[in-house]
Amino acid sequence: MNITLIGASGFIGTAILNEALARGHHVTALVTRPERLAPHERLDAQAADVMDVARLTAQLAGADAVVSAFSGHAQADILDYFVAGTRAIVSAAKQARVARLLVVGGAGALEVAPGLQLIDTPTFPAQYKASAEGARQALQLLQQDATLNWTMLSPSAMIAPGQRTGTFRSSLDQLLTGADGSSRISVEDFAMAMLDEIENPAHPRQRFTVGY
Repeated sequence: MNITLIGASGFIGTAILNEALARGHHVTALVTRPERLAPHERLDAQAADVMDVARLTAQLAGADAVVSAFSGHAQADILDYFVAGTRAIVSAAKQARVARLLVVGGAGALEVAPGLQLIDTPTFPAQYKASAEGARQALQLLQQDATLNWTMLSPSAMIAPGQRTGTFRSSLDQLLTGADGSSRISVEDFAMAMLDEIENPAHPRQRFTVGY
C-alpha cells in the first residue's frame, strides 16, 4: 500500500512511519527536514509545507491513504497554526481526491463523563490546553465536512514510549482508563492501531481512541 505520512519525523509520526515500513508498505514522508530521516528502500522523504495547499495537493495525489500526524507544537501560536494547518490538509486531500485521510487527534476532546470532555475538566494541564483545543477544533472541521472519508485516532491521556504489545482496548468518544484509574497507551501500540485501521478500515467518518 502507498501511504503518505504528514509529519513523519515527529514523536507520533516517527512511530507510525516505523510501523508502516515494518509492515511492508511504501511511505511518502512529508516533513520540514527530509534529510533527518534515515534512508529506507520503501521510503520517499519529501520537503513539505502544509500551508502550501497547491504543492501539498500534488504530493497527496495517488496515495492509497494519507495520515496526518501534523501538530502545532513547535509554533508560538499553537492553536491557530494547528487549525489553519488542518484546514489546509483537508483542502489538499479533497482536491487530490484522497481515498482516505487518517488524522492523529488528541485526548482532550474525549469524554470523561456524559457531555464533559477531558479538556474542560478543572485539572487539565494548562500547558497542553492550546494543542488539545487545536485537536478538538480539527475534529470539528472533519465532522462538518460532508464528503471527505476521514478517520481520527486519539490517544489516551498519556502517550509515551513503551512496548508494542498489540493488547489494548478501543472506544469511540470515551476516554479509556485502566483498573488503576490511569489513561495511557504506548506510542508503539498507538501506531499499531493506526496501521490496523489503514489496513482494515473500521471507523469511516468517526473518531476513536485506544488505551489499556
